[in-house]
Amino acid sequence: MARIAGVDIPRDKKVGISLQHIYGIGPSLSRRVLSSSSVNPDIKVKDLSEEEISRIREVIDKEYKVEGELRKEVNLNIKRLIEIGSYRGIRSRRNLPVRGQRTRTNARTKRGLRKTVAGRGQRRGMTKK
Repeated sequence: MARIAGVDIPRDKKVGISLQHIYGIGPSLSRRVLSSSSVNPDIKVKDLSEEEISRIREVIDKEYKVEGELRKEVNLNIKRLIEIGSYRGIRSRRNLPVRGQRTRTNARTKRGLRKTVAGRGQRRGMTKK
């Protein structure tokens, strides 16, 4: 396996796809890295030479934040928002959606399992039998 940015990328996939297993590299960034390192994106990882792998590794290390460094920056940004008490920080602290989604219905994954409330059933004039 080729090891780039501390991640073992899959050998049996094309280079353009397997680079996306690195946190912070998506489809467009993968294409940009491969073009700047002059590597064909359609070659499988197992067919790459050591020189090509080192060129890819070099480009990623010099130009982009990936993996631990990027995760750390994202977490620090969220902590900063929480500290200054912004709306986004408050929503993050309460573990609710941050970007304006509705929460009256939906947002189940963020809010957790349903909490049943007593006296909610059998409404609108219906009597219990």
